[in-house]
Amino acid sequence: MRTLIMLLAALLLGCTWSNPYYDPGKAHHTPEGFRNNYPFVEREMSLQWRWQQFWRTLPRPTESNARPNPLAADVEVLRANRNEPTLTWIGHATLLLQVGGVNVLTDPYFSERASPVSFAGLRRSAPPALALDELPPIDVVLISHNHYDHLDLSALTGLQTQPGGPPRIFVPLGIEPWLADEGIRNVEEQDWWESSEYLGLRIHLVPAQHDSARGWFDHNRTLWGGFVVEHPLLRFYFAGDTGYTRDFADIAERLGPVDLAALPIGGYEPRRFMEAMHMNPAEAVQAHRDLQARYSVAMHWGTFAMPDEPLGEPPKALAQALAESGVPPERFLVMRLGETRPLSPLLGKPTAPQAAASPRERSLARSVY
Repeated sequence: MRTLIMLLAALLLGCTWSNPYYDPGKAHHTPEGFRNNYPFVEREMSLQWRWQQFWRTLPRPTESNARPNPLAADVEVLRANRNEPTLTWIGHATLLLQVGGVNVLTDPYFSERASPVSFAGLRRSAPPALALDELPPIDVVLISHNHYDHLDLSALTGLQTQPGGPPRIFVPLGIEPWLADEGIRNVEEQDWWESSEYLGLRIHLVPAQHDSARGWFDHNRTLWGGFVVEHPLLRFYFAGDTGYTRDFADIAERLGPVDLAALPIGGYEPRRFMEAMHMNPAEAVQAHRDLQARYSVAMHWGTFAMPDEPLGEPPKALAQALAESGVPPERFLVMRLGETRPLSPLLGKPTAPQAAASPRERSLARSVY
């Protein structure tokens, strides 16, 4: 009876909740939450498929040899680097961008499972290429949305105690109060097309086609999005999690072409369920073109046996899509787990010497906000 009463109370609260950020002048705002720029007909996933995904704990036999071939990340080089722009793939949508002496971490996910419980739910098929305590001091964290495989509370909690102080965390609307309740500070919220200046970077939150939820009754109450990070050496786009829409062309039209785009290529099957939320490799190639990106890098594949495509299929499908589109394959990078790619040779831009910031300088820079 008590459980039933709690469930009814939660349902009642869900029906009476209103969006505190609601701005009737913004089309992606609703009184109840948020919506995409280009609406789609949501197709509910079958209960059977959802149940199978929740209880799946191991990769299927056909996937056992299809994991990304990892490299041993050079921890000391990453910690010492304050000059060379680099990108390191840690796993899933977790990337370490180093530019202008600033360390930027995207959607840091380091846990074993992407789930509200420790005994079930999506389980990693490949470990992170770097442990949380092996990272260089992180200055900036970008969180695209609140799904468990993109917002890892334990990782954010761990970063709060890193040497030199916690990073500045940029999130879409609605996530900051939730993080504050969990003891996570130094968080800045943004709406689509808003931007912030921090440590020599200009950080824009841009639209994506996706959704948000952390539980049963909070669907689309917090915003989602991607990020454009501008620095004199690099214009970097991080897509987060997204389906394919005109949003990519809108981003290029409004903010200009990007030097490097991190685009998801996995999690696209079964297509009847995933089409609206996750791009397939052919759509990722089209997004690369829409963004007018000089280069793109593949992410969001090879970490979870969450979709119905084999773990190793997305890069093969990407190679085929590139061949069919006429985009040179060297323009869309597929990195190995743990690989660090120097970006100056790709971008044809000189490396700007930059002295390492002292802990005091880092603290002063953060205290401005």
